[in-house]
Amino acid sequence: MTQVFPTANPLQRLVIRSAVAGLLTFSAVSFFIPTTTWAETAIVIPPPTQLEALDPNVKLETAVIAGGCFWGVQGVFQHLNGVKSAVSGYAGGNADTAVYETVSEGTTGHAEAVMITFDPNVVNYGTILQIYFSVAHNPTELNRQGPDSGTQYRSAIFPQTEAQKQVAEAYINQLGKSAVFKAPIVTKIEMAKPFFPAEAYHQDYATLHPNQPYIWANDLPKIENLKGLFPKLYMAKPMLVGSAG
Repeated sequence: MTQVFPTANPLQRLVIRSAVAGLLTFSAVSFFIPTTTWAETAIVIPPPTQLEALDPNVKLETAVIAGGCFWGVQGVFQHLNGVKSAVSGYAGGNADTAVYETVSEGTTGHAEAVMITFDPNVVNYGTILQIYFSVAHNPTELNRQGPDSGTQYRSAIFPQTEAQKQVAEAYINQLGKSAVFKAPIVTKIEMAKPFFPAEAYHQDYATLHPNQPYIWANDLPKIENLKGLFPKLYMAKPMLVGSAG
């Protein structure tokens, strides 16, 4: 992006990227697919058989996941009951490169990620992963999601505890054996990687820009899929970063 638009600031690059991606999505879909099939199709998958032991003394837990552009992933989990906050950011690299302009070059080791703070007594870590794999992204796409490509859009889980790591590993193995996906799962588990919140203009993006072509083509369908597959956990009013206490 820096090479193509050398005089644009990061926010201008963001607008240009979004417009181009949205137009490309619009053009490609409108020429090859009927409009009724624009929405990304969610996949019904079994819940994980291995779960964390529930500690009644633990009131809040944190999960960090990456699955393509963080706008849509954040948007999905902001509508999940039990989630207290979902923050877009970067994970996998160093603090000095956790900047959108730099991460977008795809050479920092960072992935666009989302940190989810949730009440495990309402929604457990296993359900977080079930929604991650079935609704939030396609875990069989290597270093890409939809119109976005590069290692910054990789499928990755960043466990915050050894227990989370064990649940994630067991679930990937379980889904692989079940052959519920038509291609192998490429999700990587990356331990001990810090999370860095993204710039303010990235937060709550799907909610604040619902009419942007990129959002309505790629991200709003995911939220509808969450509502359809997990109706008892769906919250109509999202838990936005700007309103989270």
